[in-house]
Amino acid sequence: MRIIITDSYEEMGMEAANIVAGQIYLKPNSVLGLATGSTPVSMYQRLAAVHKTVGLDFSEVTTFNLDEYIGMSPENPQSYHYFMQENFFKHININQDNVFIPDGMAEDMIEEGERYERLIEAKGGIDLQVLGIGQNAHIGFNEPDIKFAATTHKVALDDETIQANSRFFASVKDVPRYAISMGIKTIMMAEHVILLANGKNKAEAVYKAVCGDVTPEAPASILQLHRDVVVIVDKEAASRLPAAIRGIHIVKK
Repeated sequence: MRIIITDSYEEMGMEAANIVAGQIYLKPNSVLGLATGSTPVSMYQRLAAVHKTVGLDFSEVTTFNLDEYIGMSPENPQSYHYFMQENFFKHININQDNVFIPDGMAEDMIEEGERYERLIEAKGGIDLQVLGIGQNAHIGFNEPDIKFAATTHKVALDDETIQANSRFFASVKDVPRYAISMGIKTIMMAEHVILLANGKNKAEAVYKAVCGDVTPEAPASILQLHRDVVVIVDKEAASRLPAAIRGIHIVKK
């Protein structure tokens, strides 16, 4: 596990974008696992800028998003389908046939999870998975106590997650209670992983992910066992990490 500490949220996004862009330059038909929420937005903005200015080519790239709310149509502005189009896909030259997001409107979520897993396998697996982290150390929508062996599945969202996500909705009552998410097993099968976090409210979760025991009570802690993880955090999110962590890299202006 390598740790990059940046001075700002914008630098966090830039560092992450550099890694993603490098992956695409080395393998133009890369399969990317993507995350939603406010954390990766600066990364998406930077990637779109690189596409516009120097022609970073997404035409052969395939993407799989981590999750989607259950019962929310792709046209809903709060859906992750809509989020990805507005914040990333419409700004790059990606082939929409190569964009995959779990179907939150599927009638059978077990069947939908199995379908999604087959799609990932058919594309050769995920080369680079981008993750955010919840305040309770969830990754994707894999809440504490989730089985590490889970593949794409239906999850009940914790109250903490519902409260955190309510900032995107008119009221906490409007936040969906269920989602479909890639499981921990699916995430861990990616060749490379980037974990992003910013803000003091993520400091405890980052500490658990990097320094805590590997336990389902802190789902992100499983990343300690992955062969290639880069953790990119701003100073506030890194505030609980020991200064002497081996392999630490500090990015300065």
